[in-house]
Amino acid sequence: MSDDDDIILSELDDEELVLQMHDDLYDGLKEEIAEAVNILLARAWTPYDILTKALVEGMRIVGIDFRDGILFVPEVLLAAGAMKEGMGILRPLLTETGAPKVGTMVVGTVKGDIHDIGKNLVGMMMEGAGFDVIDLGINTPVEDYLAAIEEHKPDILGMSALLTTTMPYMKVVIDTMKEMGIRDKHIVLVGGAPLNEEFGMAIGADAYCRDAAVAVETAKEWMARKHNQKTSA
Repeated sequence: MSDDDDIILSELDDEELVLQMHDDLYDGLKEEIAEAVNILLARAWTPYDILTKALVEGMRIVGIDFRDGILFVPEVLLAAGAMKEGMGILRPLLTETGAPKVGTMVVGTVKGDIHDIGKNLVGMMMEGAGFDVIDLGINTPVEDYLAAIEEHKPDILGMSALLTTTMPYMKVVIDTMKEMGIRDKHIVLVGGAPLNEEFGMAIGADAYCRDAAVAVETAKEWMARKHNQKTSA
């Protein structure tokens, strides 16, 4: 793609620059994304508009191609890394301006399991879709999930497992939430290679997500449902 060398971002008009950012995100170009974010800020774009129109929209395109098997995990991780670079500049500004958030998600790989590529991808893509993400990391015991729920009051709890032996631990977390009377206050999404929809239903999760792109779509659907319940209540 030698043509890219000739593109001077600051010379593009706003519309061209946003489209170029979608391309640069797709290609995982961190420096170009950071430069473009700063150019739009200098042109008096609001941090929220840059987030939604340039970064989130760019990641939405990445998510569709990932779902359809055109892009694979390494490329999506590169794109997510570029997204993170842009978010690094915008996050403090978004906090200042009190920009609307889609929702909050706590995510972690369950106790006994140390796999985190899928979880990391979900976290990055959820952040890319406008969610606040609190990542509890790997080998997460029920106590850590509960402490994070207490502290962050998330809309969504996400759990990941890659081993068949650690899958049942998801039920431990959900059952504990039920015992504490907080299960219905949160959307519970589960994922990981050995899981399927049947398992998700059996343990009492709201939905099983087969990959990060589906997780984002599912999270948005459930958030919309939650919002509609509130407004009709």
